[in-house]
Amino acid sequence: MASRTSSSKGIWAVSIAAAVVLGLTAYVTLSGDDEEPGPKGKGGASPSVSGPASPSASYRAPEDWTEPQRWAALPRGERTDNRGSETRFPHTTQGAVAMAAAANTTAIEAGRSNVDEQLRIYHSYVAKADQSPDTAEQIELQAIQTDKALHKSMSVAVGQPLPAGAYVRSNVVGFKVIKESADEVSVFLLSRVVRKDGETAEEASSYTRVVNGVRWEGGDWKLSGTVTQDALAAARRDGQPKMAAPGDEVFNRAGWTAIREAS
Repeated sequence: MASRTSSSKGIWAVSIAAAVVLGLTAYVTLSGDDEEPGPKGKGGASPSVSGPASPSASYRAPEDWTEPQRWAALPRGERTDNRGSETRFPHTTQGAVAMAAAANTTAIEAGRSNVDEQLRIYHSYVAKADQSPDTAEQIELQAIQTDKALHKSMSVAVGQPLPAGAYVRSNVVGFKVIKESADEVSVFLLSRVVRKDGETAEEASSYTRVVNGVRWEGGDWKLSGTVTQDALAAARRDGQPKMAAPGDEVFNRAGWTAIREAS
């Protein structure tokens, strides 16, 4: 059990900041391409996931809209903590998915760095068993490097603000439950990541698929390394849903549920 706990902590240390050049908090990203090549995205990339989320894991929505067969209005958290994160989600499967979606919703923009976002998510959403001073330090160091890379890609000196109007944002648009019980839920999350390098720059977007496992702890859902490890094993065994934008018929065939804004 001790080694299992130790290795689950390593998930956060290695993966929590892996995809944030695109703005996505990808706690664990499955390795392996989709089984069949899909429609080409921006830059000619096929939808795939290999290692951390990257611009190559992109997908452009088709012109013909196919209504998603499954919709969910995920519940909101009852509170906002002192870091600005939504918390206290219902003790239900949809409450667990809502928390995971909140933990994968990020915005890097003027006055808000990747370090800010990663540490906020770490302290607000990661289970106590997966937290440690070393893990927090590793996450911060990785986030610093990602901020540097982002500044370089936008031709801005490190330490200077991003260009006016620049941002990188991630928002979860679909999910597929892997496994659920009263106190543990694992889920695939489909996120749309958008990036704009300045006020006059064109916005670029991509879709990325990640796995999160969450556990009920202290009256709220928390991201759990142990639950995520189990979900990854199941996903590698049973396969992963193809990435497809809501509105594409592949989205329905893959079993994704689209997310409506909660009232």
